[in-house]
Order: sequence, then C-alpha cells, then structure tokens
Amino acid sequence: MSFAESDRPALLSRLEAITREAGDIAMAYFRRGARTAAAITYKGGGSPVTEADFAVDRFLFEEMRRLAPQAGWLSEETADTDARLSRDVIFVVDPIDGTQAFTRGDERWAVSIALIERGRPTLGVVHAPARGETFTAARGLGAFLNGEHLAPLRRTSLTGAMIIAPRPLHARIAALPQNIVVAPRTPSLALRLVDIAAGRHDLVISSPNARDWDIAAADVILEEAGVALEEVEGGEITYNRSSSKRGMLVAAPKPLIEETRTIALEVSKGIDWS
Repeated sequence: MSFAESDRPALLSRLEAITREAGDIAMAYFRRGARTAAAITYKGGGSPVTEADFAVDRFLFEEMRRLAPQAGWLSEETADTDARLSRDVIFVVDPIDGTQAFTRGDERWAVSIALIERGRPTLGVVHAPARGETFTAARGLGAFLNGEHLAPLRRTSLTGAMIIAPRPLHARIAALPQNIVVAPRTPSLALRLVDIAAGRHDLVISSPNARDWDIAAADVILEEAGVALEEVEGGEITYNRSSSKRGMLVAAPKPLIEETRTIALEVSKGIDWS
C-alpha cells in the first residue's frame, strides 16, 4: 500500500480535520490554569496518562482505520506489536503530547499524528487546540501554521541563537563562545520542535529516550520549513523500526545542523541521563 504524491493535499486536509476533532475531544477535559477534569492514572515509570489520552487514541485509531484500512499503527497509548513492521505505510500518533501540562491546565500540549511511508514521514499535523494553533505539512508541499505558509528559515550563524535544551546542559551552553541563549522549555516535545519553524527559537537539543510518536509529525513540518531533525549519533531519522526509542536529538536550520550536533556532543559529555 502507498499513496501517490497527488493524493497528499487531500489527505493532509482530511488528516487536519480529524486531528482538530481529536483536539475537541481533549479540550472537553482541559481546564485552563486548573487541574484537568479527566481521571488520571500513572504508568510504570511514573508519567501520567488520562482518560482524555485514551479517548483521543480510540477516536484517532477508528478514523485512521477508515482513512487507510491497510496502514499500520503506532501510538503512545496503544500496546505495540510487530504487525506494523511489515507495513510500508503506518500512522504514528501521540494523542496528547505534553500530558503533564494538560493535567495542570498549561496550554502547551498537542495532538500529534504523522503518516509514515517507507520509513519517513510524508504528512504531519501538530494541533495545539488550547493555543489555537495547527501546524501542518506534506512532503514537497511546504509547512503551514493555521493555513499560512511557513517560509524556510534563513539563519546562517549560531551566534546569538536561542535554544531549548535539557536543564543539565544549560550552564555548559551558556559558557559557549557563540553566546547561545537558553530559552524556557516547552513541555510538549512536538511543540518544542515545530516552534522552530514558527521562528520562536532556533535550536533544540532533546535528551535521550524520546519516542517516535513525540517527533514524527514535527519531523516533516520541520523538513518543509528548512529545519533538520536528527539523532546526534545517528543522522537522519527513519521510522517504523522495532524500537521506537531515540537517542539524543538535535534540531536546527539545515545549514547549522552539523555545528549544532557538534555542540550537543560537546556539552553532553559525561552527563548521566538515567
């Protein structure tokens, strides 16, 4: 199974509409500045999951099955199986990226969904309903924020760039000669990444153990906006592998990705991420 390039505009439009509906489901439980109305439980590692996460997951699963019955499925809130590995096309979904923010009434969370074809994302939607923002992209057709085209970024120097990075790296980054400015951390990794495309900051370093559902939709949005997302020690990211875990990630305008990778390696030496 595969989709023709000519199908992408219509598919992206449908995917955006579905993701907006999913956002409406989540918003029914969201309380701005207050604890969510959703019941909260905790996973084995202590991270929260809510009934809103599960409601959005169920909705998206059913909608994607109608949209592309033969496609595989990978979601944070669905038990993973090897069945997807034999599929050329899969959906990768995070029903609510930034669940901790969602539970405490912080608007910086998103519904994230990507269509992966032969290991790379061709369509992506990152919808932040509490912020009133929807990022979309289709490979070869550009990236958009609320329907407005996001022009490729033009930054050509790291001097004075603004970065979001893990707290253990802040002091080391501040000591770099490029005068890189550390920006406040956005709880949702997907939003942290696509905010580069919107020009809100320039670079992102993410600690190890992000998952494919955190980054897949953002990946194609960034690519279409002239931004590279790579693993520090792995280069270009491919999806639909047996493991969804990622190493340390860097995102930067394409002319600066190698220099950013070098900095990430330098400032992370000796850091214990456990």
